[in-house]
Amino acid sequence: MTDFRVPKLNNNDTAYVLVEWLAEDGQAVRDGDPIVLLETSKATEEVEAPEPGVLRRLLAEGAECEPGQVIARLLGSADEAAQEAVDEPAGEAADENPQRPDAPAPTGDGSGVVVTGPARELIEAHGIAMERVYALGRKVIRRTDVEELLGGDTAGADGNDRVGTPSPGVDDAPAGAGGDDDAQWITLSRAQQRTAEVVERSRREIPAAFTAMTVDVTEVLSLARDLTRRLRALVGVPEMVVKAAGGLLDRFPMFFAEPGPGPRARRAATADVGVTVDVGRGLFIPVVRDAGNRPLAEIAGDLAVFRKTALTGSFRERDLRGGAITLTLHTHDGIVFAVPIVFPGQTCALSLTAPRSEVVQDGSGFAVRKTATIGLAYDHRFINGRDAAEFLGELRTALESPARFLTENG
Repeated sequence: MTDFRVPKLNNNDTAYVLVEWLAEDGQAVRDGDPIVLLETSKATEEVEAPEPGVLRRLLAEGAECEPGQVIARLLGSADEAAQEAVDEPAGEAADENPQRPDAPAPTGDGSGVVVTGPARELIEAHGIAMERVYALGRKVIRRTDVEELLGGDTAGADGNDRVGTPSPGVDDAPAGAGGDDDAQWITLSRAQQRTAEVVERSRREIPAAFTAMTVDVTEVLSLARDLTRRLRALVGVPEMVVKAAGGLLDRFPMFFAEPGPGPRARRAATADVGVTVDVGRGLFIPVVRDAGNRPLAEIAGDLAVFRKTALTGSFRERDLRGGAITLTLHTHDGIVFAVPIVFPGQTCALSLTAPRSEVVQDGSGFAVRKTATIGLAYDHRFINGRDAAEFLGELRTALESPARFLTENG
């Protein structure tokens, strides 16, 4: 018999939600078979059996679990599973893995639908009728499902507009709040709570500086339109920045390094570039692997898949893990520059704005060109301003002479 423990899926979460069992209780599974689906603050992850055996489930769908917690057992045979069931009823086995005292239990009311604790909290906070929840037609209702429901209708079941959770009470209201009738509280999603924790840690631990450059992207936009047709993949300035940044690993190893204890940083073997994706379901940062050594078409394909995956919220932890540098995209019109945070475990982060029109003098007349701003926030303990300017200068050169850059770098 082998205890099946929850693996540690990321460094940000201390608890996950058991969304769905992918194998039945008492089912024989093989080594590598997916047996359970876990939800973190950013992704869902299929966890596989570490060895063959007969599955004995110990935790209900929708419950919270922690890294290292035993949520199932893999028994040696069907006979052993039957004996286990006789010796230790399911209720007693579950007692070995109690939910945390503050974790809401999963709910079921005979409908066959499992509502996770975080989803139940949001349903109750917004007064959503359960009939609307069941109409989603899903076996397991997660918080993201409820957020999707709220996204199309901000009115509660009573017809009143609800922006967030009602006030918990006068004692909990901030000074100057008008009490239960006036105060409105907006509860952050689990994903946004994790984002807040990362931002707080970055501000607390990393002395960051910032440098920005304006780049003429007129030529690269024209080339990108041609490449999109030829490669049959969407190519734009972000794809070019990822490719160009990846090619700078050897010249600027500190920009991709992982800060270590003391005055040291660990070199990165490959230029793995995280790129922000936000389609209204929370911020995700999937990672383009080995951007410096892969063709532009493959990088464009990766980013296209990331955008589709963000729409369904079905990222895996492996999609989000291991970035050496981050590119944050700020594509709304009118943004002149944006200062990204430096993520813990990295030494810098790039930002890129959407192209904007700019009138410039051209001989005796005037011309219109397209420009964008590339910014670099960097940990000043490891990177100096001169190095930051040189790094950005290399990116600007690549973007302002894209045909030559692609000829030289593939």
